[in-house]
Amino acid sequence: MIATDLRTEVSTLLAELIRIDTTNPPGNETAAAEHLAAYLMDAGVEARLVGRVPERANLIARIPGRGSGPSLLMLSHTDVVLAEPDDWSVPPFSGLDRDDQIWGRGALDMKGQVAAETVAFAALAREGWQGNGDLILCSVADEEAGDGFGAMWLADVHPDLVRANYVINEGGGERVVHEGRVAYTVTVGEKMCSGFEITVHGRSGHASMPSTADNPVVKLAPVIERIERMPRPTRDLPELRAFLSAIGAEGADPSDLVARVRDGNRVLAALMEPMLGAVITPTGLVASSKLNVIPGRCVLRCDARILPGQTPDELRSAVDAALAGLDYEFAFIEAAGGTASPVDTPLYTAIQHFLPEVEQGAVAAPTICSGFTDSHFLREATGCVAYGFMPMRSDPLVWGPLVHSADERIAKDDLELGARFFMHLAREIGGLS
Repeated sequence: MIATDLRTEVSTLLAELIRIDTTNPPGNETAAAEHLAAYLMDAGVEARLVGRVPERANLIARIPGRGSGPSLLMLSHTDVVLAEPDDWSVPPFSGLDRDDQIWGRGALDMKGQVAAETVAFAALAREGWQGNGDLILCSVADEEAGDGFGAMWLADVHPDLVRANYVINEGGGERVVHEGRVAYTVTVGEKMCSGFEITVHGRSGHASMPSTADNPVVKLAPVIERIERMPRPTRDLPELRAFLSAIGAEGADPSDLVARVRDGNRVLAALMEPMLGAVITPTGLVASSKLNVIPGRCVLRCDARILPGQTPDELRSAVDAALAGLDYEFAFIEAAGGTASPVDTPLYTAIQHFLPEVEQGAVAAPTICSGFTDSHFLREATGCVAYGFMPMRSDPLVWGPLVHSADERIAKDDLELGARFFMHLAREIGGLS
């Protein structure tokens, strides 16, 4: 395939990927993987498709290096979340090209980056480029649901296929401004998902005679109130200090800064807030399934995210302190993530070297992601350095709310910028020895 320009090529590929419905569940990511494999074949690259089940394949392609330098893996995922057509102004799987944007589910999360990485990889292959280390392209299934078909499965069953010194993935590249200083975020780590349940016991009975029972739903009310008011456990976070330095706010009190800018600089506040400490959010109640029955117990489910370096035991101790004097049972229901990579690496330097092409005077600013990405599985399995980064000049206040929402779309200029960045990254890391 001979493309006229990167912008056209990456925009076309993204539109084609959007038209392949990979809503997870059920996923059906093999169709997207096969489309990518055919595209790469036109560039002279043979891709490998591997999966736990045939319909949920992961794609892996490789440009072998000379064996004298570090390897780089460009990671992405091809599954998307549900789209309700009635909420959209365009068909969500149309891949519509309108207003210099590509519209459709996955444009931002994350088929746009899939396309940018794949086009960069193919362009390098057509040139006959070869680095000192291997360049690996990996587009996985099942990131959105995490049911063990994608990166987690690869890292566990086929770690050699995804083993690399450096990994670039989703989760960064937002433009943030503070007092005239411009930075682009590099996600260097993520919080640990440490969700838990609080169970309160009572005595069941008929709802028409509440005095004959001991209603645990009522007893749960002070539990919820105290969890909402409790101090969130925190720690000194090196990444937060480095972020403040990058935006010219070195030495500022992070909590005070967030409070001051929350109304006037929502992007800065949203980026900093996850790094201030643990987050605990009550999200569900399990009680009686009958309107007229008082249950014998009530369960509160809480989503909880703790900082890298914090432990689930610290979280539990903080909850126990907040609920002192109340009768309850505590149990964790998940523990995943919580890994981070250092900032002083050649991968971070390579990202910084590209920023003048994005915007003169811009700097890189490390962040910890509030959510969860597949980077964790590769860090844990292979010890790699993994970051999230794809630069986007567009205002994150415009595109940020579109992620997982209706009318998701991405600017074609940002797609081209992303493809150029991934080519730069491959060349710079590929030149290391």
